[in-house]
Amino acid sequence: GHVQKSARQLSAPLLDRHARRVRPAVGFADLVLPEEPLGMLHELAGRARHRDRVLGEWRLRTGGGRGRGVVALFAGDSGTGKTLAAEVVAGELGLDMYVVDLSSVVDKYVGETEKNLEKIFVEADRTDSVLLFDEADAVFGKRSEVKSSHDRYANLESAYLLQRLEAFDGIAVLTTNLRANIDEAFTRRLDLVVDFPFPDVALRAALWRSCLAGVPQEEGLGVELDACAKEFELAGGSIRSAAVTAGYLAAGRGSPVTSEDVRAGARREYVKSGRLVPGTGMAWAP
Repeated sequence: GHVQKSARQLSAPLLDRHARRVRPAVGFADLVLPEEPLGMLHELAGRARHRDRVLGEWRLRTGGGRGRGVVALFAGDSGTGKTLAAEVVAGELGLDMYVVDLSSVVDKYVGETEKNLEKIFVEADRTDSVLLFDEADAVFGKRSEVKSSHDRYANLESAYLLQRLEAFDGIAVLTTNLRANIDEAFTRRLDLVVDFPFPDVALRAALWRSCLAGVPQEEGLGVELDACAKEFELAGGSIRSAAVTAGYLAAGRGSPVTSEDVRAGARREYVKSGRLVPGTGMAWAP
């Protein structure tokens, strides 16, 4: 444990240069998701925990030169909880998470991307952390034909990253906003593909309640939250932001959160994304 911790501290500054470190502060209790993706996240944590026994002692190797790593793809609209879920899995395993923005790693100079990625993997192997590759489409998007020399290099980059992921001994999660963008030849080689759906009305109501759980509320706010969940089609990330807005409005007045605070927060999220605000017939540009 101590050796592992000191190794993590030693190479963390190197990894910090290429990725954003997240110290997990959430658990499964903070996730509001349907049963299927939730079950798969528990499975992902279980695979990470038991891989030494299954792949090592029991020799159930996946073949093809795979390391002992666990690689998953999280697919779903923006704000549906992909990053939060990765943080929860890291927290469950007692590990730090490093968020790598793939589009910033992909360098226009041929060969530079591989060098950047190699540094990230070498350091991650040493630190024992969860690697989250955000916006995986930047490297793994479908390329039906090579139109330019850059496309050809991008193909090389995706081949390199795939090969490096397969040799990786840690836990890696890739995210995409659009599952259809990711090549099937790639998804077949992953351990798990978890789909994060846009929340339905019941799930949105549960998200509102979860976000406002520790906040002083006016009496009967629960009924209003159900109405808000029906009225405003917001994903979890937007509901969280709306709840924060409502909290600030209430704190400014020095009184509990009201239904008007919640609606003001929800409207703010619609305005931010340039959508038509329900009941006003007006649309604002973001």
